[in-house]
Amino acid sequence: MEPDGGYGHLRCHDKKLDLNGQFGARSGWKQAQESDMQHRVLIVDDSKLARMVMASAMRRIRPEWTLVEVVNAEEALAAISSGAVDIALIDFNMPGIDGLDLVANIRKTHPSMPIAIVSANVQNEIIGRARELNAGFIPKPLTDESLAAFLSGATLRLKKATS
Repeated sequence: MEPDGGYGHLRCHDKKLDLNGQFGARSGWKQAQESDMQHRVLIVDDSKLARMVMASAMRRIRPEWTLVEVVNAEEALAAISSGAVDIALIDFNMPGIDGLDLVANIRKTHPSMPIAIVSANVQNEIIGRARELNAGFIPKPLTDESLAAFLSGATLRLKKATS
């Protein structure tokens, strides 16, 4: 095993670590992952480093999914209105429109889109507002486990919406 990108994650060459902590090229988690539809995930963060961390985690967890990265709320709304995304990961602290205001704007046209606020600003008020807007909250520093948990729920939500 070796450090992966300096963010505290470990990767074993040619194998995946399943959710039960077992190494195996074909774990049950991986098999379930492969049966899911491919989705398009919007990453909204004004920090290039934060977008890189989220994108790296996404590539480890759901390498077959498409990523769309933008730096602000205006670009996010344009990507969503073009129909280019299914799921959104949104930073809270951004210049101009903050993440929660962006979620409120998205909810006007996409009330059931799976969305998570991703922030180091872990305050009950922010988490509560996210929940009021039917959005999840993922604390930074981002972990593969917290992102995978959100994506699992998002996948189920999208499946229910299409059935």
